[in-house]
Amino acid sequence: MKEIHNANALIVGASQGIGLGFVKSLLLDNNIARIYATYRNADTAAELMTLHREYSDKLVCFPMDITQESQISAVVEKISAQIDQLHLVINCVGILHQGEMQPEKSLRQINPENLIRYFQVNSMGGILLAKHLQPLFKHDQKNIFACISAKVGSIGDNNLGGWYGYRASKAALNMFMRTTAIEYSRRCPKTIVVTLHPGTTDTNLSQPFQRNVPPEKLFPVERTVEQLLSVIANLKPEDSGEFFSWDGSRLPW
Repeated sequence: MKEIHNANALIVGASQGIGLGFVKSLLLDNNIARIYATYRNADTAAELMTLHREYSDKLVCFPMDITQESQISAVVEKISAQIDQLHLVINCVGILHQGEMQPEKSLRQINPENLIRYFQVNSMGGILLAKHLQPLFKHDQKNIFACISAKVGSIGDNNLGGWYGYRASKAALNMFMRTTAIEYSRRCPKTIVVTLHPGTTDTNLSQPFQRNVPPEKLFPVERTVEQLLSVIANLKPEDSGEFFSWDGSRLPW
């Protein structure tokens, strides 16, 4: 966001992993005036809360469950009471496994409740953010709305199968954001809407599945954040509605 001074950012899902990495990076960016960050569980947000105490003049944190529209609305209202413009929003919330909920290896493992959970977190959260954040994007400066997706959400790139719920929910997120980009082009035309594949990053989400990942393909969080911010910095208006990998290449739908 080098071309915008005193920019306002919102990082959704900032308590751990890539989201926390974005907060750390943006705190050191002099072009960013204010960072809003959300977390779902205070028990896992200790490092974020420490940053909040250290950078209380720049970082504002809110608890928010992205599956609860009332909570999204309430947080956006609180942000809107302080500022009237957002310039960078990155939705980092995602779920791949949780307790007994694991990626499916075969049709025998399909569980309707797990599928609903995948779609609630990975797909619907993004579109609810798009719905409620729209007024904060209605200004004359360039702004970015990015959602962290995944290459396995690409239908065209799916050659291995498996992971039904995760793949389908990320594909749905891609469609939601593509459709949002079309509506935003009319209602808030300065907004660039994209989905981003971060690569395999060394986080809790990928931890159980890192065994077969070559070391050079397993990125530390800091590298992932640096790469994605580089992609974001180079986005142009005609890129809105597209799906990008960490290296800036376009991914197939």
